[in-house]
Amino acid sequence: MDTSDSGHSDIGEELVQHDKHGLGYQNTLMYGRYSRQLGEYAKLEALKAQEKQRIKEEKARKKELRGYQGKLVKFISFLWRHTFARLGEDWVFLALLGVIMAFLSFLMDRGVSMCNNARLWLYKDLSHHPGIQYLAWVILPTTLVLFSAGFVQLVAPQAIGSGIPEMKTILRGVALKEYLTFRTLIAKIIGLTAVLGSSMPVGKEGPFVHIASISATLLSKLVTGFQGIYENESRTTEMLAAACAAGVASCFAAPVGGVLFSIEVTTVYFAVRNYWRGFFAAVCGASTFRLLAVWFQKAETVTAVYRTNFYMDFPFDPQELFVFALLGAFSGLGGAFYVWVHRQYVIYMRKNKSLNKFLSKNRFLYPGIISLLVASLSFPLGLGQFIAGELTTHEQVAALFSNVTWTDENVTISEQQMIDKWKTPWTGVLVNLVCVLIFNFITSIVCSTLPVPSGIFIPVFKIGATIGRLIGELMHLWFPSGMRYGGKVAKIIPGGYATVGAAAFSGAVTHTISVSVIVFEMTGQITHLIPIMISVLISNAIASLLAPSIYDSIIVIKKLPYLPDLLPSISGIYNIYVEDFMVRDIKYIYYGMTYDQLKTILKENRRLQSFPLVDKPDSMVLLGSIRRLHLIQLIEKQIGRERRMQVAAVRKKEAEEKAKEEEERKRRPSRFEVVPAPDALQKQTSLDLEKPLFNPAYGSQPKKSILKKTSSVTLKGFSPFSSSSPTSTPYSTVTGAESRFKSAFDSIFRKSYFGGSEESANGSLLRTASWGRRPQILPLSQHSFKKVQLPKERVCDMSPEDQKKWEEEQMSLPVEFICHIDPAPFQLVERTSLLKVHSIFSMVGVNHAYVTAIGKLVGVVGLKELRQAIEDANAGNLPASVLDINGGISVNDVKDDVGEPSNTTSLMVGDSEV
Repeated sequence: MDTSDSGHSDIGEELVQHDKHGLGYQNTLMYGRYSRQLGEYAKLEALKAQEKQRIKEEKARKKELRGYQGKLVKFISFLWRHTFARLGEDWVFLALLGVIMAFLSFLMDRGVSMCNNARLWLYKDLSHHPGIQYLAWVILPTTLVLFSAGFVQLVAPQAIGSGIPEMKTILRGVALKEYLTFRTLIAKIIGLTAVLGSSMPVGKEGPFVHIASISATLLSKLVTGFQGIYENESRTTEMLAAACAAGVASCFAAPVGGVLFSIEVTTVYFAVRNYWRGFFAAVCGASTFRLLAVWFQKAETVTAVYRTNFYMDFPFDPQELFVFALLGAFSGLGGAFYVWVHRQYVIYMRKNKSLNKFLSKNRFLYPGIISLLVASLSFPLGLGQFIAGELTTHEQVAALFSNVTWTDENVTISEQQMIDKWKTPWTGVLVNLVCVLIFNFITSIVCSTLPVPSGIFIPVFKIGATIGRLIGELMHLWFPSGMRYGGKVAKIIPGGYATVGAAAFSGAVTHTISVSVIVFEMTGQITHLIPIMISVLISNAIASLLAPSIYDSIIVIKKLPYLPDLLPSISGIYNIYVEDFMVRDIKYIYYGMTYDQLKTILKENRRLQSFPLVDKPDSMVLLGSIRRLHLIQLIEKQIGRERRMQVAAVRKKEAEEKAKEEEERKRRPSRFEVVPAPDALQKQTSLDLEKPLFNPAYGSQPKKSILKKTSSVTLKGFSPFSSSSPTSTPYSTVTGAESRFKSAFDSIFRKSYFGGSEESANGSLLRTASWGRRPQILPLSQHSFKKVQLPKERVCDMSPEDQKKWEEEQMSLPVEFICHIDPAPFQLVERTSLLKVHSIFSMVGVNHAYVTAIGKLVGVVGLKELRQAIEDANAGNLPASVLDINGGISVNDVKDDVGEPSNTTSLMVGDSEV
């Protein structure tokens, strides 16, 4: 008996396992049969796959729109609201930003110092082998540059370059893809550390502004889960402005100059309400940066980065102010020439096809050649002895700012050791300073084009310090005993000239005045306040007339969407109006348009992020604007899965009701219908349960009744299968004619429910406490059978043909704009001047504006059109209407180069024609 039971059990389990593949295969002990046709099964599988794909797409779309919300984030949010949020969100956020930037700057400086020390250690330890010394001097910088280029290209190519031009564009309101991500942050930090460790003539000020902006963005995203106020776009702009100040302050330990420099470099119009944010973040960053030096570098106290000790009583003679002014003028000319050479070099590298073909063979070829060349030129036993190649950038700037006259003979031993690094047995100090100037001027331009993170401020700062030191040493040679004024003799301080030259040249290249404040904070003295301010103002005035700043030049080279400044010397800009350069072919939406038309407009204009809403195409009265995302959500709401499932459920319900009505209509009422009493019904049902069920698969037939017609008995809720059938009703009538079908369905249900054969179904004891409860299954044998769980609820959806037809019907309906509508988009009138439009766009930070005439939409102006108009105005290419007004030239007299009339449009203003 046990053997037979085990055999039956094994066979049953094997058949159950086979049924798991989902082929709809009904198993018995002897043989099986297909319960579905293959065609129906294929349709079912296709519907299942289609449903899975729909669910997957919906999850992906919702994931894009919904931020991350997990248990950890909720816990941190609760902790934040009850701790730091009570102290004030801005204070905590800005302090944390400043501290993070200070730590990053300190760790980066330590990494750069380790690389430089390793290079010098290898060079000095191999003093007996000049060839090996050269290899040790060259291999490490080249390896670091190649590593930086490869790492940045692999992780985030957006980390290449300075970062300030991109930040100017982002703060202008233009979103640059992938420029403020975590990947870019990692690439910027590691790549910049490697490049600075290679001793290439690049800086870290520009990349640090970018790093600070990325840190602020990531912190804002983190805090967004805690405080909803950080989701505001204006708040993000405020935090980015504060981050730029914190980046400069952490780089130079100059909080005041960092705030002013970030304002001058990154913004055209600055909101005064952000002033305290920038100062607070900058002070936190600069203080932490200097305290870390005290704690970990054994510094005595918090001091300046390049501390000087100039004479406080009489630092300069009033007659020297003229020399300082000349130094500023020379620095202005040199700064404009530097920007011009940089632009010409970049253009040459882009246009030279043969050179590009050679360098494009391998991305590491260009950085490898440049780094090898620069490292070879700075080799101390070679040409490096003429440019103080053994000193690092920090040591060179500190030596240039030193209060020691290099051409003086009365110096101490330590001072003489420093001077020896700036001269050779064949050349003196002046020749070496000229060599340093030429070397840094050329190599800084070339290295700024490397595909690595690199700044431009420190190289030009060192170039200006070299120019100032050279002029200061020449002044000492011309006036060895000093300059006499009013009975007093003032000695010449070449270090003071170096500070003035550094501020003037770097200010000319970057077009900033705040460099003077940075120099005061970096040196710790304001003895040369007046000379520095005079030279910086003069150098800025000259450089602004001759060339744009280095950052604006890079913006033009990279073709970033940034508005250039209007030249004040052109008077025609006051006669250029919006109607001269606006776009008249407007892509708009209107009331009464269909969903299909809306979908077509969205597909044809993928770059537009918002669309103007008008009342109707005939009148074109502007009612507002709707963002692209909201329009997409309208279409999704109209033909999306949720709406489709609702319609399918309604159609199914209607079909079931109709089928029920048909069934009731076809059924004839019997005059001899007998309704038994409840106790008789219960007794009869219990007797029916004890009878074994028949199975039509075995060929057995139910016994025929003696009477031709048996009384119909209505049973409520007897079989769970009856309620799940599409055509069943809560009350099923069992008659003699329907017993075969009823018993067959019950048999199939019992087999699938018990997971075994008919014998396993009959071997179970069904006990019910009442008719409304689910039967309890108590197996009599000790062998447990696996159960096959039927789905509780089947998802009802349309077929692909019905879905396509339904979507076509829905898309032909008129759009109901039940979404967020901006009722007051930014508007201009046709006669708004170019100067006003430029000021408004720069001040407000809008990307586009609609042009209206008495409420009627007539055009639109974007950044692209405004920038083109400004460039044409600066180049002198004024519209024909402006030429007609200014010089009396008729519009018809303006012709193209080929002799054809130009495509000008006569503009109606009121009743007069312009």
